[in-house]
Amino acid sequence: MATATDPPVTEIETRAYTIPTDAPEGDGTLTWDSTTLVLVRVTGGGQTGVGWTYGPSAAADVIRGKLAGVVRGRSLLDVQAGYHAMVAAVRNAGRPGLVSMAIAAVDTAWWDLRARVLGLPLHRLLGAGAGASVPVYGSGGFTTYDDRQLVQQCEEWLQLGVSYAKIKIGESWGTNTARDLARMRLARQTLGDDVELFVDANGAYAPKEAARLAAAAEDLRLTWFEEPVTSDDLDGLRWVRDHVEPDVTAGEYGYDLTYFERMCAAGAVDCLQVDVSRCGGITEWLRIAAVAAAHHLPVSGHCAPALHLAVAAATPHLRHVEYFHDHVRIESMFFDGPVTASEGALHPDDAPGNGLSFRESDAEQFRVS
Repeated sequence: MATATDPPVTEIETRAYTIPTDAPEGDGTLTWDSTTLVLVRVTGGGQTGVGWTYGPSAAADVIRGKLAGVVRGRSLLDVQAGYHAMVAAVRNAGRPGLVSMAIAAVDTAWWDLRARVLGLPLHRLLGAGAGASVPVYGSGGFTTYDDRQLVQQCEEWLQLGVSYAKIKIGESWGTNTARDLARMRLARQTLGDDVELFVDANGAYAPKEAARLAAAAEDLRLTWFEEPVTSDDLDGLRWVRDHVEPDVTAGEYGYDLTYFERMCAAGAVDCLQVDVSRCGGITEWLRIAAVAAAHHLPVSGHCAPALHLAVAAATPHLRHVEYFHDHVRIESMFFDGPVTASEGALHPDDAPGNGLSFRESDAEQFRVS
């Protein structure tokens, strides 16, 4: 508990905002036209920390109804114990999914608050060295894009100096492989030979379909095949991993430590994807990264680059962070302080905490909760 020299968390505030996309977006198994950001502010010690998740606005109701009372009054330095208290409080609500995203939003804000009160950049508090940088890969390439849009986005990634770029495939649940291959070839042509080409099927294929597609694209030198089959099929992922040349990756839909341990133990992936805005926040990311290291697997941060920057910089076996089109756009629209990729990487600065402040006035028109 808090003491006179160890101030408490005094307030938790949450709001949700739904922002239309700048063009129709889709992948192999889903289409969408908006993205919802659930923002959390945690206040104490004369400072306010900010965190968020990307998910349904109902996460804000979980924060108000289940989590705020658990956190308020605790020492603002006591993030890890507070995290476990939140997990215990939601036992009967169901931990995976929406509830875990709500915990993540609070946890990331709380870590930011802790760093601000201590007067430290969050990445240094988490253990990153001076001059740390975080490699990124360009991400978008939606199946809803026409050829002109795909080429334009690839050219934008090249201007950022990326060494890796990813497009979506598996259109219409993997039933249009001819267009998948054509778009992959167009991306390779635009990116040139020096950029590694990644693809993401979002679980659209069956295992042998995925293997046949990888064989057909052998001349494109793919190095990353994300969710060739559903991430729920660990046997299928492992089979694909054993039969294709690119690295097989998954994990973005993991909401707790046990999920990631099962994926690692199954030998299902070459790189473990973790989303700090879904898995429970920074506290759980650190535990998941330790499990990955024990299995000799690198970690890649899924989406939300501004939110991942600090903890990614402090992860020794990090491979990269996804510089996802939707989230880069939203983070630049509503936050002061997000770092822009240059020379293919993000470089954290020395501002206290995560260095971000939310511009409420710019976001108010999109508020839904």
